[in-house]
Amino acid sequence: MNTQISEQLFQKAQTLIPGGVNSPVRAFKAVGGNPLFIKSAKGAYLFDEDGNKYIELINSWGPMIIGHAHELIEKAVSDAIQNGFSYGAPTRREVEIAELIVSMVPSVEKVRLVNSGTEATMAAIRVARGYTGKDKIIKFEGCYHGHGDSFLIAAGSGAITLGVPDSPGVTKGVANDTLTAPFNDLEAVQTLIEANKGNIACIILEPVVGNMGLVIPKDGFLQGLRQLCDKEGIVLIFDEVMTGFRLSKGGYQERTGIIPDLTTMGKIIGGGMPVGAYGGKKEIMDRVAPAGPIYQAGTLSGNPIATAAGKAMLTYLNEHPEVYTRLEEAGNTLTAGIRSNMQKLGLNYTLNQVGSMFTLFFTEKPVNNFDDAKTSDTQRFGQYFQAMLKRGIYLAPSQYEAMFISTALTDEHINTIVEANYESLKEII
Repeated sequence: MNTQISEQLFQKAQTLIPGGVNSPVRAFKAVGGNPLFIKSAKGAYLFDEDGNKYIELINSWGPMIIGHAHELIEKAVSDAIQNGFSYGAPTRREVEIAELIVSMVPSVEKVRLVNSGTEATMAAIRVARGYTGKDKIIKFEGCYHGHGDSFLIAAGSGAITLGVPDSPGVTKGVANDTLTAPFNDLEAVQTLIEANKGNIACIILEPVVGNMGLVIPKDGFLQGLRQLCDKEGIVLIFDEVMTGFRLSKGGYQERTGIIPDLTTMGKIIGGGMPVGAYGGKKEIMDRVAPAGPIYQAGTLSGNPIATAAGKAMLTYLNEHPEVYTRLEEAGNTLTAGIRSNMQKLGLNYTLNQVGSMFTLFFTEKPVNNFDDAKTSDTQRFGQYFQAMLKRGIYLAPSQYEAMFISTALTDEHINTIVEANYESLKEII
C-alpha cells in the first residue's frame, strides 16, 4: 500500500498545525504509524491522496447514516449555495429543520441551532444552571461531551471526590463545579447528590456511550437517573450527538421511552455539515435569550448551507423507516460474523453493539464503564487496526471509539469486513 503523498503531507502539516492534525485522534498516535490524508469519499468508501480505497466504519464519526456524498444531500447543498453562503439573519429552513427536530425527538419542544456538538453541550449546561440557579454538574467518567472546560475533568479517587482538571488550561474553579461518577453506577450518583444536596444543576451523559468505545446502559440505570432528577429538581441532559437520529429517528430516548429534559445533537442534523443543536422542555428553552435572560448566540448558527443539508437528511430519515431496519440488520450481521471469527480463533474479546454502533474491545472483561474499557490491550488493538487497514478496512484509530455503519454498506461489504477481521485477528495472535 503506497502512502507516499500522505507521508509528505503529514510531514508538512506538523510544521504548520499542532501535531499535524486539527483533531487529536486523527494523528494515529493510539495505533501507530502516520495518518492517511483523505481526498474524497463516496458511499461506503474513503479514497486517500495516494489513490488507495477503503471500506470505512467511521462515517465522519456518525453522521453519514446513508453513506458519503449521497446524491440527496449533494443536491440540497448545491442548490443552497446558489443563493449565498451565510446571511446572519433568519431563514425559512431554520424554521423547517426546527419543526422536523421537534416532531422527531420526543424530549424536544423547542430547539436552538448552533455550530457543533461541543457548542450544544456547553450551552445546555449553561441553560441548566441558569434555569435551576445551581452551579454543579454531574458527568460520567469516559463520557465525552466536547472540549468545553466543564467536560475535561477526570474522576477523583472516590465517589464524592471533586474532579481535577484533565487538561492544562482548565481551572480548579471549573473542576470544583464538575462531579464525576462511573457510568452505570447509580449508587455513586446518589452519593454525589447527597454530598452536594441542593447544588446540582444537571446530570449530563451519553445514554449509549460512544467515547470510551461503545458502552451500553444497564437495565434500570437511565430510569434511575430520571427518577433521581425528578426527585431532586435536577435537569437531565442526554448527549445524543452520536446516537440521535442513528439508533432510531428519535434517538436512544425513543428506543427506551426515557425522556430527558434537554437533548444535545450534532453533525447528523447537518448531513455531516458543521452544525449542532440543543432542545428540550419549553419552560427551560424559553429561558434562552432573547426569550429569556440566559445568553447564547452565534453568527453562523442555522446557516443556510448546513440547514439545507440537514433538512434533506432528516426528511429522508423521517420518511424512510426502512433505513433503521437496514442499519439493525447490517449491525447484527457484521457483529455476528466477528463473534463467529473469535470463536473459531479461541478468542474471548468483548464486543458491545447497539444497532449500527459497535466496539470490539481487546479485553475478556465485560465493559460496562471506563475502568472496564481501560483493561483493553491497546497495543494489540493498534496491531489489529494496522492489519485491517492493510486489507482495505478503515477503522476508528482508537480502542476507545465506536464504529458506525451506514446503509451504503452492502452484504458484500459486510462479508469483506468479516473476512478481513478473521485474517487480521489470526495475524496478530
